[in-house]
Amino acid sequence: MKDFADLYAELDATTSTQAKVAALVRYFQRAGAADAAWAAYFLSGGKPRQLIRTAQLRALATEAAGLPDWLFEASYQAVGDLAETVALVLPPPESTAGEALGLADWMSQRLLPLRGQDETAVAVQLRAWWRELGPLSRFLLVKLVGGGFRVGVSKLLVQRAVAEHAGLDPKRVAARMMGFTDGRRLPQAEDWQRFAAPTETDGPSGEADAAPSQPYPFFLAQPLNEDPAPVLGQAADWLAEWKFDGIRGQIVRRAGQVWVWSRGEELMTDRFPELQVLAAGWPEGTVVDGEIVVWDEALPPLPGIERPGRPAGFARLQQRIGRQKLTASVLAAAPVGFVAYDLLEIGGADLREQPLQQRRVALQSLADSVSPRLWLSPLWTADDWADLARRRAGSRALGVEGLMLKHRASTYGVGRHKQADGAQALGWWKWKIDPLTIDGVLIYAQAGHGRRASVYTDYTFAVWNRPPRDAAEAQAVVDAIAARQPPDPQGLQLVAFTKAYSGLTDEVFKAVDAVIRKTTLEKFGPVRSVRPSLVFELAFEGINRSSRHKSGVALRFPRMLRLRTDKPLHEAGTLPELESLLR
Repeated sequence: MKDFADLYAELDATTSTQAKVAALVRYFQRAGAADAAWAAYFLSGGKPRQLIRTAQLRALATEAAGLPDWLFEASYQAVGDLAETVALVLPPPESTAGEALGLADWMSQRLLPLRGQDETAVAVQLRAWWRELGPLSRFLLVKLVGGGFRVGVSKLLVQRAVAEHAGLDPKRVAARMMGFTDGRRLPQAEDWQRFAAPTETDGPSGEADAAPSQPYPFFLAQPLNEDPAPVLGQAADWLAEWKFDGIRGQIVRRAGQVWVWSRGEELMTDRFPELQVLAAGWPEGTVVDGEIVVWDEALPPLPGIERPGRPAGFARLQQRIGRQKLTASVLAAAPVGFVAYDLLEIGGADLREQPLQQRRVALQSLADSVSPRLWLSPLWTADDWADLARRRAGSRALGVEGLMLKHRASTYGVGRHKQADGAQALGWWKWKIDPLTIDGVLIYAQAGHGRRASVYTDYTFAVWNRPPRDAAEAQAVVDAIAARQPPDPQGLQLVAFTKAYSGLTDEVFKAVDAVIRKTTLEKFGPVRSVRPSLVFELAFEGINRSSRHKSGVALRFPRMLRLRTDKPLHEAGTLPELESLLR
C-alpha cells in the first residue's frame, strides 16, 4: 500500500507531464505484476466500488479521532477533501503492518471480500486498518473504500508510461489496454504481462493475445476555435460531416458475436439490443466506428441522409442509458440507432492505416451489402471555408453541434494527436457551434475542493421569472431577500436554474469570494446564501425541460465565461429567455 500511496502523492504534487510519466515508470519498474495491473487499472479510470456510505465514514472518523461532530465538520470545510481530513485527524498508528502489504493483496485479501457485507463488518475492519497505516496510506484507503479515487493522470499518460517502461510503441500499448477498465473483470497479473509483453509475442492481429471482443483505441478530434484556413489550409482537402450529440461507439463483430463499446471503454452491448440486431449479419471480423443516438422519425429530416427523421436530443439517450430494465415501452420511447463514421476492420483486416477516403469507400460498400440498413453519416466537401461556415451556422437548428473536419488522407490514429505532413496538420477536428449563453445572478455559494478548499468557487445562479420593469423593482426584490421575506408568488422573483464551478481564473474567484463573505445572508452547512449583487455570463451546450428543477429547465455542461461588472442586476437573464432557447 505504501508504494502506491507514495506514487499517488508524487502524481498529485506536480503538473508536469514528464514528471508524472517518470514517476509512473519508476513505480512500474519496482512493482510486481499484480500490483502494477491494479495501479494501471485505477490510474486509467477504473473505479473502486464504494464499500461504505460517506455519512458513516465521517462518523467513524469522528469517533476514532475523539472529536465532536462540529469540530470534524469545521476541519473538513477547511481542508476541502474528506480523505485528507480523515488522515489528518486520526491518532498515530499503533503499527505499520498494513504498509508492507501490496496493492493487489489489499484488494484481493481485504477490500474485495468486504463487498456485500453489512456496514458494521466494514466499520470493524476499517477501524483496525487505520491503526496499522500511516497518514498517506490512510488517505488512499479512504479514497478506495469511499469510491472516490481520482488523481490528475489521464489514460493516455498511463499508456505512455507503460510503453516507456516496456520499450513499446504507445499505440500498441493503447490497443492492448482497450476495455481494461470496463469493470466486468478484476485486474490480474496476466493483464500486466500482456500489456508489457515484447512485440514478437503478438498474434496475427498485431495485438498480444487480443480477445475477440476487443475494440480499437478511439481516434479523437482536436477542438477548432479559430478561423480554419490558417490552420488547415485548403478546404477542398477536407471531408466534413455533422457532429452528432450522442455517444461515440464501436460495434465489433467477431467470433459469431457482437459487442458494443463506448468511447469511455465501457461495454454497453446489453443496453442496446437494437445494435446487436443491426450487426448480426455483418461479415466476420468487422469493426465500425460511429455515433449511438436516439433516432426520432417524427422530427424533420436531416439534410444529407435519406433516413426519415433525425437524432433526438441527448436527454432522450440519457434517459435510455439510465434504465436498468429495458421494457418494450422504454425501447419504443427511445429507439436507438447508429450513424456510421468509419470502417476500422473488415474480414479481420485492420484498415486503420489506409487513408480516410479509401476507408469511406469500403464503409459504403459494407452498407450496401448488409441488412438491416447501416446508415452512414452525411459527408460532403467544399471549395472554400465560407461554404462550410454556412453549414456550421445552421447546425443548432438541425439539432447537431457543428461540424467534424477530417482530412482525406488521414489514417485512424490513437487518442487526440495531429499527424504532420509538411506544414499541414492532418487528422480530425471538431468545429463546434458557439455555446448558448445567459446572464445569471449569484444567489448561493459553496467552497471548492483541493487547492480551492478555502475559497468559495461553486455557485448557484438564478434568473428573473420575468423582465423587471426597472432597476427599482429589481432592487425591491433584493431588499426583500435580504430581509428574509418570502417571495411574492404573483410578483417578480429570482428563480434558481443552474450551478457552475469552472471557467474563472483564480484571481476572479478570489475577488468574488471576498464579495460572498461580505454579503452572506445565511449559512446552511457548507453553503452560504448571499445578497444578490453579482451577474455572470454563463455558457452551456444545450437545454432541456426538467420536472426536477424549479425553473423547469436543465442545462448541459454549464460553466462561467466571465463576471459581468458592466451588467446591472435588473438586466440579468430571464426565465422566458431560457424557454425561448428551448424552442
